[in-house]
Amino acid sequence: MTLFQLAELDSRSAAVEAAVEALATQGSIEERGAIFTRAEVVAGLLDLCGYTERHDLTALRLLEPSCGDGEFLLAAVARLLASCAHLHGPPSAHAARLAACVRAVELHRPTLDRTRERLRDLLRAASLTPEQATALVSVWTRQDDFLLTPIEGEFDVVVGNPPYVRQERIPSALLSEYRDRFKTLYDRADLYVLFYERCLDLLRPQGVLGFICANRWVKNKYGGPLREKISRDYNLDVYIDLAQVSAFHEEVDAYPAITVLRRAAPSVTRVLTPPDRAAPLAGLFEALLAPTPRPPAVQSVRGVGAGSDPWLVDAPEMIETLRALESAFPTLEAAGARVGIGVATGADRVFIGEHRALPVEEERRLPLVMSGDLRDSRIEWSGQGVINPYLPDGTLAPLADYPRFAAYMHEHAEALKRRHTAQKSPRGWYKTLDRIHPHLTSTPKLLIPDIKGEATVVLDEGRYYPHHNLYVVTSDTWDLRALQALLRSSVALSFVAAYCVKMSGGFLRFQAQYLRRVRVPSWSSLTPRVRSALVALSDVTDQGALDAVVAEAYGLSAREAGRIEGFASSARVNRIQSA
Repeated sequence: MTLFQLAELDSRSAAVEAAVEALATQGSIEERGAIFTRAEVVAGLLDLCGYTERHDLTALRLLEPSCGDGEFLLAAVARLLASCAHLHGPPSAHAARLAACVRAVELHRPTLDRTRERLRDLLRAASLTPEQATALVSVWTRQDDFLLTPIEGEFDVVVGNPPYVRQERIPSALLSEYRDRFKTLYDRADLYVLFYERCLDLLRPQGVLGFICANRWVKNKYGGPLREKISRDYNLDVYIDLAQVSAFHEEVDAYPAITVLRRAAPSVTRVLTPPDRAAPLAGLFEALLAPTPRPPAVQSVRGVGAGSDPWLVDAPEMIETLRALESAFPTLEAAGARVGIGVATGADRVFIGEHRALPVEEERRLPLVMSGDLRDSRIEWSGQGVINPYLPDGTLAPLADYPRFAAYMHEHAEALKRRHTAQKSPRGWYKTLDRIHPHLTSTPKLLIPDIKGEATVVLDEGRYYPHHNLYVVTSDTWDLRALQALLRSSVALSFVAAYCVKMSGGFLRFQAQYLRRVRVPSWSSLTPRVRSALVALSDVTDQGALDAVVAEAYGLSAREAGRIEGFASSARVNRIQSA
């Protein structure tokens, strides 16, 4: 018996029971994380999972872990009844056989009551008796928290749309219980990640899980443990990016995707990225289900994921090239650079202002560079500054030694002490959220703003301290002008575009976790001519000239360079597109 199964046998604490009961009766759709799926998506996802009427569905077990209003459950049962009638005769003669075929769980009691009524109506329409319909609905459905409720046996198909609930909305007692049970509750993982974990564990060998769900976990830090689990024992059969397609009955903030996972050794993945919101949903599924040769929009690739690494589902055509670069070159930090981030103060209104006007001693303020100060390849400083409460050794500056600083901090003490960081460390109530390292001000560094349509990499020769929306690259090995050129190249952009989570409008995230995935040649491996050429191109706007030198630095063939440049070009969001 597994640890998870043992945990299921334990009685729930009163606090957990109270939390489950509260969630079972709350009324807000937003609080429940309920999002309702369009019929075309439901039908297509069942098709992709192989749950179709041409199979004997009475021989399969299907699970819907969060059945909600019943979009997936009712559609699946309709197919089950049709399959039974076609292959075995009237469903009313096979009610006992049907009882084992479906399991569905829903936490929200009023929603499940409505779904059960609709399910009874569907069964009655298929000529089952009222008694048979009531009995099947009772066996098939359960009102409970899916993540806690005992589930018997394994399943051939798990399908659905798990709830979109952030950790902050989960009662603390329940969240603690989840942490004891699930290995994928990591960092700031959304509740749907736990649904993936449990449903994968409930699959039979060759069993299939098909979810439409937010796509953040395939790239973000919090999805790492789930991706690692999948890489060991499951294959990603299908991935469809639906960020630009209307897949739900209402507009949602999430960026959805369809994942079809099979309990089998990793092999081939079919990847489809719809071109735009006008793409007909039914046509997308037809493309994936078409016999070979498949339409050009569908790419069959290997190596989408590796361990806990983000999946390269946004760049299937680049997987071979990127994997080759990863095997041939070190990461940015392994090649002698360091990647960091600027300061988050936790109270910008207090700590940041016009540099010369900040009412503290000169030693307690630093010139601050912000994302808006970066213009193409140069800094146009807006004159902002940040108050620095730290001494060079990392300790807080004693208030008694700096009377002006002390007076200003006490003036804002009420607001500063309300912060979470101050409540955790009352004696350090006047510290910034992140420690400030004063020496970074005079250190030459590259500054890279987070959300951009293309790589913006600016050299600060050692004049400013960076704000938290700027990522910082320093090096004792590299000529930073040459490194600036490399990080502005199509090669570097391709790594970021392939690995990062994109924002609305296709904007890229140049966060530290993605910059650290960029592979570069070592400085010592570059010829003097290439070094000089990179330095000369550090802030030149001619992308073609820059990419030509960078291709030489990496030893790229013309075909490889062309593929990279084409992918990078398609990933850029220029000013005209974003206006």
